Amino acid sequence: MTVVTVEDLKSLFTDIAEAMEREKDRLCELDGVIGDADHGIAMELGFAAAAKAVSELDATADPTIVFNTAAKSFLNAVGASSGPLYATALMRAGASAKGKTSLNDDDMVEIIAAFAKGIQDRGKAEVGEKTMVDAWAPAAAACRAARDQGQPLAACLTAALEAGNAGAEATKGMIAAKGRSSRLGDRALGHMDPGAASAVVVISCLHAHFSP
Repeated sequence: MTVVTVEDLKSLFTDIAEAMEREKDRLCELDGVIGDADHGIAMELGFAAAAKAVSELDATADPTIVFNTAAKSFLNAVGASSGPLYATALMRAGASAKGKTSLNDDDMVEIIAAFAKGIQDRGKAEVGEKTMVDAWAPAAAACRAARDQGQPLAACLTAALEAGNAGAEATKGMIAAKGRSSRLGDRALGHMDPGAASAVVVISCLHAHFSP
């Protein structure tokens, strides 16, 4: 059974921030086709702020404090639509971890489910509408299904990453129903949703961090 400490979560946020810095240009290019070309910048700013804030927490912090601190910092840094979405996701993750000093495999699966549900609830989006939900919802479902079969966290996150990748790829064949890209109609076909692409970046970091 995995034991996820506050220090693990702090280093996870650093990993995500570094990955968003690497992927910023690609995400902006994707967003330039169907949005306003700033999604990569928003994700880099948000996770950089979150990583910095959680790195400064003292030894008394618990997982809930880590997630709530990250949420507040992300929202303060990002005014775009992804700000409230990820802030809500992080707050839901914090609520899921309430009362715990460390997290195990089951806790992490529940946190990923809460994270995905937070994004879906805040964005009022469903699978098939060409949003980040198209990556997050199947990833969370696959993660939980693997855990229900008795798989360890690393295998659950492998399943999540595969499902998230497939979901992001599937957005190429969708017409957007939400956001700026919804105005494009058929012109959005053939292009991956940038929010789904950035979701895969986050899921990839979770997978890499907790896989042996």
